Amino acid sequence: MENERLWVMSRKLVGILIFIASLQFVLAMTISEALYPDYSVSENYISDLGEYSKAKSVAYIFNSSVFLLGLLILVAAYFIHHLFDSKVLFFCLILTGIGAMGVGIFPESFEVLHKIVSFITFFFGAISAIVSYKLQKSPLSYLAVVLGLLSLISLVLFGLGIYLGLGVGGMERMIAYPTLLWALGFGGHLIGSSES
Repeated sequence: MENERLWVMSRKLVGILIFIASLQFVLAMTISEALYPDYSVSENYISDLGEYSKAKSVAYIFNSSVFLLGLLILVAAYFIHHLFDSKVLFFCLILTGIGAMGVGIFPESFEVLHKIVSFITFFFGAISAIVSYKLQKSPLSYLAVVLGLLSLISLVLFGLGIYLGLGVGGMERMIAYPTLLWALGFGGHLIGSSES
């Protein structure tokens, strides 16, 4: 009974970590977009928000937030490794967390390195959503797969320079938002679940 209680508490902690990680980033990104001079969600990259030479105060907010996103995901991955039999999800979350922290450390001015850590974050975040279906009940499990696939398809289109009229920033958000929405839903699911 005590072990089950600890398992449930740990599961809720993982949910809280993932939920807070995503929520704080979405809010910080929204604040950064509002404070950045003449920012366009259609024409500007998300990572423009982290470039110190363009808007220093905004860059501090954005880069701190994306670093915290990665750090909290890493901590959550540690607990997931101990709670669930899902090595693939653990591995994907570790890479997602490292990638997000890298985005916070290496803004756009680092060019190639920034592109690498951004790709790692986007790609493994989407894969995390897909492989998490085993840890969720229907219909959330199906929605996780759909959101992950939407993010992956958007990543491919983005890489090919196909923006579907959304602009470079809009298309980049079609990569990021589905994964962030999945993380909010997955975190909420783990918080609300009391089953062993």
